[in-house]
Amino acid sequence: MPSRRATVVGLISDTHGLLRPGVHTALAGVSLILHAGDVGGDDVLDELGLIAPVQAVCGNTDTPDDPRLSREVVRDIGGVIIHVSHGHELGQPTPEALLARYAGDVLVYGHTHRALAVKAAGRLVVNPGAAGPRRFDIEPCVARLTIAGGRADVEIVPLTSPHTLGEHHASSS
Repeated sequence: MPSRRATVVGLISDTHGLLRPGVHTALAGVSLILHAGDVGGDDVLDELGLIAPVQAVCGNTDTPDDPRLSREVVRDIGGVIIHVSHGHELGQPTPEALLARYAGDVLVYGHTHRALAVKAAGRLVVNPGAAGPRRFDIEPCVARLTIAGGRADVEIVPLTSPHTLGEHHASSS
């Protein structure tokens, strides 16, 4: 039976060795951080660990045999199954490709550096965006996934502005 008590999970990706100071504020109070790859070293994982426990997957720029990085992470939190991969294993990841390949209520990925939160067939696909060095014309951001009553809601949080509700918001039911 799904838990009615809310659990907040921090989602982050593509740090590429840089952890922006705003990450501490944006992810304050989360009970777990899921990193969707391209971590860029132990220093990033250690710093995130000061906020909450961290589980991370290996991205295409990470060392494949790093013992702190998994190929994928699958967690059941409050009756919601979360699947995390970097996405590069799909070539150019799209929500459709992720939904076709992986099971889970919430699919989290990185690689594209573009924040995305979409709902499809009662499932949620989330890319928290790139939280590391700024590339292209993309605003650095992370995401907060709130799970309660067997339902997941996500908020994209820009790292260049105060913690407010991001422009992307989606939920599963």
